[in-house]
Amino acid sequence: MARASLPLSPRISAPDLPARLDPAVLGARVDLLGALVQGTTGDLDAPDAHVSESILRDLDLGRFDFRRARLSDVDISGLCAVAATASESRWQTVRIDGGRIATLDLSRSTLSGVEIRGTRIDYLTLAGSDASDLNFVDCTIGALDAPQATLRRVAFSGCRVTEVDNRGWRTENVDLRGLEGANYLDMAALRGTTLSERQVSWLGRAFAEAVGVDVRD
Repeated sequence: MARASLPLSPRISAPDLPARLDPAVLGARVDLLGALVQGTTGDLDAPDAHVSESILRDLDLGRFDFRRARLSDVDISGLCAVAATASESRWQTVRIDGGRIATLDLSRSTLSGVEIRGTRIDYLTLAGSDASDLNFVDCTIGALDAPQATLRRVAFSGCRVTEVDNRGWRTENVDLRGLEGANYLDMAALRGTTLSERQVSWLGRAFAEAVGVDVRD
């Protein structure tokens, strides 16, 4: 049997949505199934919500409290938010398409089969999160704050980021070749990830300093 080439790509599938969706309002501790939530503006408090087989569309929010929420087979499009807090949440088969988010807090969350596509995020935190099958496509991220994250089958394609806090990463099949412009806080924590030759060349000085090499002209 031929051995699979590494790194393994994220296993991503589209959310499984019903043919009919019923209009609904997202709020604290609600349980939504087969719902369409759209056009919400202002602040939205929805901690401990359970949303499955649903669409969230064109939400223009200031503060979005989504802490401890559970999402399964959810399609999110056109989300704009100043501060979206979804710490300690669980996401399974979720797609975010487009939108602009100033701060997205997914700290201490569990993510599986999540794709974020064409989204601008000024500050994204995955601190302490456990992410499997996570895919970023054509995203612009100001800062990716992800210390102590566990990452399996995570990939970036056509993405840009300024700074990555990768201290304490635990990784398996993490492909960083499509993440451009990144400065990493912990070079040793990149062990086991995949970078392009161009990225390695650009990070050469940082790699050398990380192993105690004195670089001089």
